[in-house]
Amino acid sequence: MALLAVTVLGTDRPGIVAEVTGYLSRLGGNLEDSTMTLLRGHFAMVLVVSTERALSDVEAALAPVSADGSLDVSVRPVPEAGVAAVSGAPYLLSVHGGDRPGIVSSMLGVVAGVGGSVTDLTTRLSGDLYVLVAEVDLPTGTDVAALHRALRVAAESLDVDVSLRPVDTDLL
Repeated sequence: MALLAVTVLGTDRPGIVAEVTGYLSRLGGNLEDSTMTLLRGHFAMVLVVSTERALSDVEAALAPVSADGSLDVSVRPVPEAGVAAVSGAPYLLSVHGGDRPGIVSSMLGVVAGVGGSVTDLTTRLSGDLYVLVAEVDLPTGTDVAALHRALRVAAESLDVDVSLRPVDTDLL
């Protein structure tokens, strides 16, 4: 069984997700992970697919998706390194305030400094308001109160607001 990463990027239009997943389904591909979003009106999707078919078969099956040139499709193997076990706890980091360079790197640098890992990240710019929402896994034993203080210091230097709260794992 091969594990493949399929990326689709380009101009949005109705039906892209149904079209791509339909081709994969007809090949016997199984979606194991997926994410899709619109970025300023542009479509972006990443799928992890398990399949018995060769990478070249998947590329050929998906060729019609990019035939008109409005979408770029790529298929790459996913290494069999396995999934690292999460040894900590999931938290939700929210940041909002005036837009300026460095918000993402500064705030997530603080999280990385304690060994935290970003598992999901969304940012949006609405007028002058910048919003960052990230799910982060913090290692067991992390001093969450100290991390929150460090995040507040970083937030103050950027003139943004920050919150950090545990994720209800029953909802995951």
